[in-house]
Amino acid sequence: MHALPRSLPRICVALGLSSPDELDHAAEVECKDGNCFLEFRLDYLKDPAAGIEVLRRFLKKHPDATILATCRHAQHHGHFKGTVDQQLAILSEAAAAGAAVVDVEIESAECAKAAVAQLRKRATLLLSFHDFERTPALEQVLRRLQKITADIYKVVTTAVKLSDNARLIEFARAKHDVPVIALAMSDIGTSTRILGPSFGSPFTYAAPGHGHETAPGQVSARLMRSLYHCDKLTKKSRVYGVVADPVAHSKSPFLHNRAFQTKRLDAVYLPFRVPATQLADFMKLAGSLPVHGFSVTIPHKQKILRYLDVVEPLAKRIGAVNTVWRKAGKWRGANTDTEGVLKPLAKQLRLPHASVLIVGYGGAARAAAIALADAGAKVTITGRKLESAQALARVVKAEAVSLNQAERSFYDALVHATPVGMTPKPDDALFRNTVPADVVLDMVYNPHETALLKHAKAEGRTVIHGMDMLLEQAFCQFEIWTGEAAPRSVMQEALEQQMLANGH
Repeated sequence: MHALPRSLPRICVALGLSSPDELDHAAEVECKDGNCFLEFRLDYLKDPAAGIEVLRRFLKKHPDATILATCRHAQHHGHFKGTVDQQLAILSEAAAAGAAVVDVEIESAECAKAAVAQLRKRATLLLSFHDFERTPALEQVLRRLQKITADIYKVVTTAVKLSDNARLIEFARAKHDVPVIALAMSDIGTSTRILGPSFGSPFTYAAPGHGHETAPGQVSARLMRSLYHCDKLTKKSRVYGVVADPVAHSKSPFLHNRAFQTKRLDAVYLPFRVPATQLADFMKLAGSLPVHGFSVTIPHKQKILRYLDVVEPLAKRIGAVNTVWRKAGKWRGANTDTEGVLKPLAKQLRLPHASVLIVGYGGAARAAAIALADAGAKVTITGRKLESAQALARVVKAEAVSLNQAERSFYDALVHATPVGMTPKPDDALFRNTVPADVVLDMVYNPHETALLKHAKAEGRTVIHGMDMLLEQAFCQFEIWTGEAAPRSVMQEALEQQMLANGH
């Protein structure tokens, strides 16, 4: 038996490069960035044996680094095309060169049990199982793995639905005789990658800074450490997040994680991609993590109501919730989009008796319409489907007009509450001829300067970016969840930095 390396770092950066020079360079870059636990995917190299010398040289230069060597076979979603004996021989050479851990997939190990037992004498043996299509019965997988003695077992599945994550996390939480890594691939499985170590996995995997991920859904090591503080989370850390589809564009994790860190709260805010049909499945996951609160956006703001125990009166009137939290064992919902609309607009005009055109009729539009009507504004609703606009207009005793009619009129303010113009289609806009208002608020914040706002600015209108609304509603959310004042300047700076990083 080979002793398990003491205090393995929580994040292993997976490096899959096609040439020894690229591998060497990537390893150096990661090491300089503070990542001292690296997986060398030798099977990515045209000549896997050439990676042994890179490994040896690297460890001579960085003796405190820990290397995990992998040479996965092409038949098992790797790139190595030799025999199993050749595969294990390369891993044995990697161990001799200083690799502290070697990863052998279960399929190869079952073909060469004696050779694997010998390999375990030279390095810590990680025996791995991968399912690239689904999340199968996990205990059954573990029983298969345990037929071969190893120092660490790794179970990597594909999250097809959110409850697959819950199953993996429960599996990771369970007491095992041998350490078990459990995580899910795909962007639906992101939470298992970030939270895995806090629930018992010895470590998790991350992508390098240059973005060459070796498995679907890997998050960069830099984000794992600086944004999510993955290496500092515990089973007592509070979990929050944003529930949306798509979710990759969301800037909320940058706002709230920076706020938690500034306030020194033991909490993390994650992106949860929840397809339209999987909201009930997410609620199962939220209950098992446990999630303490979450933001809700497209397409779930209205459907979420059926899963809540208590809904604040304004949110109930709006029929849409964007903020959920758990208190005394009950799920509660509120709508902070109203503050996101009212506060920025109130800085530009007096809302009582102001004429406001709202474009859209979904959850965000409904929130804006009710909030503005309550504030005394004269509201008009428009959109591509006049019938839907009329339905919302009836709720707030407002007028409904077609887009053509709206464009021929003029208003004190226009509130754009549809996804038109959102990345990845930033050139789209509903008003091509003229923008019919003095003040224009676009709820879309990605990109920062939408086609609508560019057009409005060119016509001399006052523009309010979606970022302003995002910040106001986020301040409210933070205060609901934590009971503390939101660190406004910190959250604004975090958002601005992120928008700048994305070229907006």
